[in-house]
Amino acid sequence: MQPKNLFDLQGRTAFITGSSRGIGRAIALELARAGASVVAHGVRRGKDAESLLQELEAAGTHAWFAEGDLCLPGGGKAVADEAIRAAGHIDIAILNASVQIRAPWLEITQEDCRVQIQANFQASLEILQVLAPPMQMKKWGRIVTVGSVQELKPHPQMLVYAASKAAQSSLVLNLSRQLAPEGITVNNLAPGVICTDRNVEALGDEAYAEKVRQAIPAGFFGEPCDCAGLALLLCSEAGRYMTGQNIAVDGGMGL
Repeated sequence: MQPKNLFDLQGRTAFITGSSRGIGRAIALELARAGASVVAHGVRRGKDAESLLQELEAAGTHAWFAEGDLCLPGGGKAVADEAIRAAGHIDIAILNASVQIRAPWLEITQEDCRVQIQANFQASLEILQVLAPPMQMKKWGRIVTVGSVQELKPHPQMLVYAASKAAQSSLVLNLSRQLAPEGITVNNLAPGVICTDRNVEALGDEAYAEKVRQAIPAGFFGEPCDCAGLALLLCSEAGRYMTGQNIAVDGGMGL
């Protein structure tokens, strides 16, 4: 029997990596407004994290913070273990945190490669190895990875970043088939050009910004809130029949 409000997340607990700022923060707040308790995450508990926790609590939900660096070997498992210690259980996992290092492909160092693969792919696998089995036991769960339009249209100076996001998308396809019989959906949300801290410097160049804007059929850059609505859909009962999907939020940029 379906609930009256298909977007109601009362009684669910969500864990969102990289949620102190940007897209992760917008998703955390949207899920909280729908009634979910939230375990936020960041490398450290600074001012951004404190203000997020205050906003989450103001929304009337329970909120915790899991601190940890996903770039470190085993960082994903450590953060997932911390999230469970804090909240007791996790029903929804949003894998949003990532590292992006720009460089011409001939100048990519071993360390640049390691950090991006670890944070963007390995940590996702580690987190799900901790959080998915309890979801399987309860026969309910939602997993959303935050990818990028670069999975299909890689930027010349982001070879490793784009490749790691493509690998994460493959992880979604693989696990979605395995976990669907146990009531768990696994989907990928692929943002286009979103106005976050990561893009401030590049879009500060007016000529470059206009060139990018012209490649977007909608004609404007997105905001973090543009990703939050889709995340809520995928995490609620409204999205229960969607799994294994790679959904772009890009104003048509990938067309």
